[in-house]
Amino acid sequence: MLEIEVKVPVPDLKDVRERLSALGAVLVRERHHEVNTLYDRKDRELFSGKRALRVRTAGRKSFVTYKGTPQKSRKYKIREEYEAEVKNVRQFHKILAGLGYVPVFRYEKHRAVFRIKTLKICLDETAAGTFLEFEGKREKIARVSKQLGIPKKDWIKLDYIALLIRAGKGGGLPYSSSFSWPTTPSGSSSL
Repeated sequence: MLEIEVKVPVPDLKDVRERLSALGAVLVRERHHEVNTLYDRKDRELFSGKRALRVRTAGRKSFVTYKGTPQKSRKYKIREEYEAEVKNVRQFHKILAGLGYVPVFRYEKHRAVFRIKTLKICLDETAAGTFLEFEGKREKIARVSKQLGIPKKDWIKLDYIALLIRAGKGGGLPYSSSFSWPTTPSGSSSL
């Protein structure tokens, strides 16, 4: 599946919720806690290809997500993404370890999920700040962003790893291994 998304920093969650409601956005999932762990090999195979392997746990549910190399785009983050539910996350972590993957970055956030037709809109609270994330077709992202009064100049393509590193939060790195996340000159982790 092709994922197309942008993020926007938002200073006031209440205001954004009210504006989303006025546009007819439907709350699909109440605010909940998520733990995200990214995996890679010690030789940085995924990172060097600008790909990612993530295990996300929210409540009692866990999902594994593969994210492919981002496509070139000036305004949107576009990449292949495949996701599947993991029924036994502890065993899955062992499977990843057996395949040579190690946890390299961990971060937590609170997320509420809304929809306007096929457009997914997330309100994310992270250690790097609060963000509105749009995921869907480009024209729908642009239209709803404009309806919310958000100009394209405010859009960002950075992932949460880059945002956390830029904010000096380190993503709650519990791993003292030699693996570190180098950033590009723009501060992006390239994922």
